[in-house]
Amino acid sequence: MRTNGIEYIELPVAFDALTIVVNGENTWADDITLEELKTLWESGAEGKITRWNQIRADWPDEPIALYGPGEDSGTFDYFTEVVIGEDGASRSDYTASEDDDELVQGVQSDANALGYFGFAYYKDAQSSLKALTVDSGDGPIEPSGETIRSAAYQPLSRPLFIYVQAEALEGNPALSAFVEYYLANARTVVDDVGYEPLPNEAYTIALDHLTEQKIGSVFAGKAQPNLTIEELLEKEVAF
Repeated sequence: MRTNGIEYIELPVAFDALTIVVNGENTWADDITLEELKTLWESGAEGKITRWNQIRADWPDEPIALYGPGEDSGTFDYFTEVVIGEDGASRSDYTASEDDDELVQGVQSDANALGYFGFAYYKDAQSSLKALTVDSGDGPIEPSGETIRSAAYQPLSRPLFIYVQAEALEGNPALSAFVEYYLANARTVVDDVGYEPLPNEAYTIALDHLTEQKIGSVFAGKAQPNLTIEELLEKEVAF
C-alpha cells in the first residue's frame, strides 16, 4: 500500500494458525516436520515430489493431491515466507483457491489430499479432516487456542490485522463509527469464527491508534514468526 502512496492505519484484531490438514480417512500421517513441508511445497518440488513416500519412506506409495491458497492470498505469502524461506517461492502444481471453503471441500473429497489454510476453517470441518501436528524442531505441536496463545505452534501462528486508509477517514464519520464498532466487538466475534482473540488491552491500543491516526505498520509487511501475543502488544505500545 505504501508503494502506491496510500497512507494506512494498521489495527491488530486476532491471532490465527495456519493448519496443515489431511483427509479424515488418512491413516498414516499424524505429524509433519517443517523441513518436510519445505521439501513438499518449495518450487523445486514441482513435478518431482508427487507421492507420499517421497516425503517419508514409511508413508504409502500413493499420489499426493495438494490444496492451498492462491498467490493473491496473504496466507500464501505467510506460508511461503516462513516455511520455504522466500517470498512466493512455492510450487504451482497444486489446486489453488482464495476461497478456503473450496480448499476444505477439496481435501474432504480426496483420501490422498494434503492442504493448508486458516485454523477457523479446520475447526468448522474437523469431523472430516485431520490436522497434522507440526514439528519445528522441538517436537510435534498441534494447532489450538492454547498453543497459539503460548507461541508453541510456530512458525505457523500469525497476527491478523485490518487496514484503514487514513484519507478515507477524513470527513467520513460513518467509516470511523464502523471501525470503532468493529474494534469494540472484535474480541467476541473473532472467537465465534474460530480465531484467537487478543487481550482487551490490544483492542484499546488499536482504538487509540485509530483515534490518533497513527500511520504505518510495526511489521513493515514482513512475517513475524515466533511472535507471542505479549510481544505484539509491546510492539503496538511502542509504535
